[in-house]
Amino acid sequence: MWIEKIKLTNYRNYQELETKFSSKLNVFVGQNAQGKTNFLEAIYFLSLTRSHRTRSDKELIRFGQKELHVLGILNRVNGKVPLEITLSDKGRTTKINHLKQSKLSDYIGIMTVVLFAPEDLQLVKGSPSLRRKFIDIDLGQIKPVYLADLSNYNHVLKQRNSYLKKADKVDSDFLSVLDEQLADYGSRVIRHRFDFIHDLAKEADKHHFTISNQKEQLSISYLSSVKFDDKTDIEKNFLSQLQKNRQRDIFKKNTGLGPHRDDLEFFINGMNAGFGSQGQLRSLILSLKLAEIELIKSVTGDYPILLLDDVMSELDNHRQTKLLEGIKENVQTFITTTSLEHLQQLPEDLKLFTIHQGEVSED
Repeated sequence: MWIEKIKLTNYRNYQELETKFSSKLNVFVGQNAQGKTNFLEAIYFLSLTRSHRTRSDKELIRFGQKELHVLGILNRVNGKVPLEITLSDKGRTTKINHLKQSKLSDYIGIMTVVLFAPEDLQLVKGSPSLRRKFIDIDLGQIKPVYLADLSNYNHVLKQRNSYLKKADKVDSDFLSVLDEQLADYGSRVIRHRFDFIHDLAKEADKHHFTISNQKEQLSISYLSSVKFDDKTDIEKNFLSQLQKNRQRDIFKKNTGLGPHRDDLEFFINGMNAGFGSQGQLRSLILSLKLAEIELIKSVTGDYPILLLDDVMSELDNHRQTKLLEGIKENVQTFITTTSLEHLQQLPEDLKLFTIHQGEVSED
């Protein structure tokens, strides 16, 4: 798949913009604070209906305006698909082929993206919430039912935590009903994640082995706060562990275990990657991104769109080469950079754009 053109109205520092792209490589050059990342963010937003940089939708709407509009024409194997998002203080409206979508899970997954940004280099050493977000974004694109199960789980979790905070005297029967619902949806979320990480780890290890010149093996462990030996036991174990921890939850007024507490751990040659060198961490993240591309292709049948936001300067020549080699010819790629000087071995058939103060010109 590839995005043929995009039209932005009142998105960040873009008042009105329409741009056509190459189906292969698109490079955006400009100084900092001119709108390069905003442009990539808009493509990401069109795919996932949210920003990777902020939780506040208001920040995406151009200053002084009441709503934004993003339109993209996506080329897929079976034809062109117009995608649209309108965002205002009343919420967001999503459309596929000009038809309004009632559920988020019906929209997400139509256009898949893989983003590699400087903040991804914090994935290993950053907070567990970063790693959960990483899973949610990737898994949500390739398995829409995951988004539905996660949404239901979060809804029940919010209910349970709210009840624990407000109740002067806890009704055990009511809490048991919430526990059953939480264990039901939560066990589904854990199973989805467990299978996804198993597949991702296999693919990422192949890339890491190549990037490290056959010197390093990469493995990933999914750390579930719900203890289980077999996937078929997750729901039963979740429920019994909720009951066992009930007095703790009542005292703390929150839910102490479940997918919202889960984490990932990365290992290079059996050693915790958190203690690895900067070069090893860069190779690890690069391997993950290349693995995401392959995994999305294997599940959906189509390659995702790759967004590289100012990361080429973070990679040495060896890792740049491995990244560009790993990008298949039919993966549409967008690169933002402040200069072309540090980019190595770029193909000749690329489309080059300059961004200056919210204006995009093709070179």
